[in-house]
Amino acid sequence: MINIDLNCDMGESFGEWKLGFDEEAMPFVSSVNIACGFHASDPLTIRKTVVLAKRYGVAVGAHPGFHDLVGFGRRRITATPAEIQADVIYQIGAVLGFCRAEGVPLQHVKVHGALYNMAEKDFAVASAIAEAIKAVDPKLYMLCLANSAMTEAAKQTGIPFVEEAFADRAYNADGTLVSSRLPGAVLHDAQSIAERVLTMAKKKTTIAIDGTEIPILAQTICVHGDNPDAVVMVRTIRKRLEQEGIRVAPFGLSR
Repeated sequence: MINIDLNCDMGESFGEWKLGFDEEAMPFVSSVNIACGFHASDPLTIRKTVVLAKRYGVAVGAHPGFHDLVGFGRRRITATPAEIQADVIYQIGAVLGFCRAEGVPLQHVKVHGALYNMAEKDFAVASAIAEAIKAVDPKLYMLCLANSAMTEAAKQTGIPFVEEAFADRAYNADGTLVSSRLPGAVLHDAQSIAERVLTMAKKKTTIAIDGTEIPILAQTICVHGDNPDAVVMVRTIRKRLEQEGIRVAPFGLSR
């Protein structure tokens, strides 16, 4: 049987400002990446999201980003490896604290936004993230963009990792993500996205924006929780996978 994890970014609301559809999407995913308070979220939101994940039996990951609440962590910030390590350790600790309070294991770490985009190409940034994860708990998985510098950094650091693909994002022919500022970068049709994910799971390939077929060796597929179509999308993806006999489950389940 083929196993695949569906992960979603959640817990990104802040105070009175609500972002995403956490309660509606949670029943259809198998892992969540919870914002840690730097690019989004606050302590009460983190706790509520951990409790929600516990209720639905969904695996929890920390989702650290740049200290950029105004820019939602999508602006590149010049930081040294030591600064990146400290920021990531700090943010993992925030989610880990609530996980321990609720008796929920922390499965993984997936960095957010501009930090993720930098790490996919910059080995020094990726290594700083990997070293931060190892410093907190060398058993935590690092979520890495498939075919990126992140996977090599995780290997060299000696921590477990899984490669990730994106259900609702377009790819360049070199396997990198199309910039979200460009037309066609974000996909919206749930049915075609579900077929795309099925191809990723079964054939380990996807079609780039220029029509090229590229390899995607992903063990987890991300659907963005702030996408207005996220709930319909993740429900449709899960139904299509299960129709084909593919099991949707957290990648850390067997550890």
